[in-house]
Amino acid sequence: MEGIELIRLHGAALSPYLDQLGQLRISVFADYPYLYEGSLEYEKEYLKVYLREPESLTVGLVQDGKWIGATTAIPLKAETKAIQKPFLEAGIPIDDVFYFGESVLLPNYRGRGFGHLFFDERERFAQEKGYSLTAFCSVIRPDDHPLKPAGYRSNEAFWTKRGYTQRSDLRCHMSWLDKGETLETEKQLEFWIKEWK
Repeated sequence: MEGIELIRLHGAALSPYLDQLGQLRISVFADYPYLYEGSLEYEKEYLKVYLREPESLTVGLVQDGKWIGATTAIPLKAETKAIQKPFLEAGIPIDDVFYFGESVLLPNYRGRGFGHLFFDERERFAQEKGYSLTAFCSVIRPDDHPLKPAGYRSNEAFWTKRGYTQRSDLRCHMSWLDKGETLETEKQLEFWIKEWK
């Protein structure tokens, strides 16, 4: 962590950093498996949900004034209907769930334990607030996807070691513009959950 500052933000405190976080998300999500062709205007609109929710959490990693990594989380009850729907249909009370939005980290900083740090920060906050479930979702891509890099390694083993269970019965749909596309297409995402006793 030498030379890297960790900042924790809740609700509207994120406002001054929207541009930096948006640009970071665009950069990292351009890679497989998300292949996201983003715009800063869309990002700033998307991130407003975190500004409106006082119990949202954004953890940023900043070096020399530049955001090099970030993770976000928010009560599921504050998320979109598309994210809530699988839980409601499964009979899981959304008031019990703290939803992890994303973790993004520039490639040069990977492999240094920041992934664990992001989970530690979000899980600690969720427990402090009394949530009994934490959850996140990941995009489903076919194994033979033409843009899948050689030697690609998914994060599934890491998530499993963190105590998360893959739930193929909990899936949602989101649309975004993929690299090389001219129109948004719908993607299927699958949830991973962890119960806190």
